[in-house]
Amino acid sequence: MRMPDRPSAFASDSARDKYYAAYDRVLGELWPVPVDAIDVETRAGSVRILRAGPATGNPIVLVAGSGGNALAWYRYMEPLARMRPVLAVDPLGEPGRSVQRQPLATGAEVGGWLTDVLVATGAERAHVVGASYGGWTAVEQQLGGGGRVAALTLVDPAGFAPMTGRFLRWLIVGGMAALFPRALRRRVADAVGNGTLREDVLMKLVAAGRSFRRRLPIPPVYTDEQVRELSVPIQVLLGARSAMHDAQAVAARLAEIAPSWRVEIVPGTGHALPVEAPDLVVERILAFPGQARLGIATSKHS
Repeated sequence: MRMPDRPSAFASDSARDKYYAAYDRVLGELWPVPVDAIDVETRAGSVRILRAGPATGNPIVLVAGSGGNALAWYRYMEPLARMRPVLAVDPLGEPGRSVQRQPLATGAEVGGWLTDVLVATGAERAHVVGASYGGWTAVEQQLGGGGRVAALTLVDPAGFAPMTGRFLRWLIVGGMAALFPRALRRRVADAVGNGTLREDVLMKLVAAGRSFRRRLPIPPVYTDEQVRELSVPIQVLLGARSAMHDAQAVAARLAEIAPSWRVEIVPGTGHALPVEAPDLVVERILAFPGQARLGIATSKHS
């Protein structure tokens, strides 16, 4: 498999400027709390962080999935920032206000920029929350020996089962539907199980980012040995109808090789679990690891 040999980037300066204007409009429209926008330098480029909450304390660090950025977490900022400092990150290699300057060809390199963010922000015992590709990024940060993390919450993460043809179709249909009129887009959201397509304001940002060229490695499946290397408390939230993987099979695998992890399958949700059940995910973030328990849980969310 060919590894990326160039950084992700917008196709042109005008496309970048158009996206940044849309980004700022969405931030102004959706953001529920006062926020400080800061940029930190990492080994692969500059990373934009939206910070909210108390000035001190161990932060919650939010890492979005493929195609997403800090704005995807807008529903999470107010309830989390009441309790802890919150750092919502524009991931390197994804459309946003971070600027990738070096290629990211391996998981170690992807996890490395996240370590640099934690160092630059002074985080010592962060609770890192990663969704989809962001979950894979968070795990890679730990496997790379980055430290500085007290707990991980992985929301329908990549890397724990092979990506299926069904998931590729889900991505393609979602990308096409993002450009549909609102009523049709919402019908497609129901048909394919993708709650992100109901996010009318965020869809404007998706449309503005069509010219972004994403060049990042495809997550391989973790071996049992790699999973056992992870020593921090970890909880995994899985969408029962996820297109990425068979949630029951992933949960069963983790119960066998990582019995100390807290694993929960959330009924009525798919791979877009972070936008389909934000209140539940917030509750789980704030409760963990204090209420961690063994085995597999199945929530009553619907």
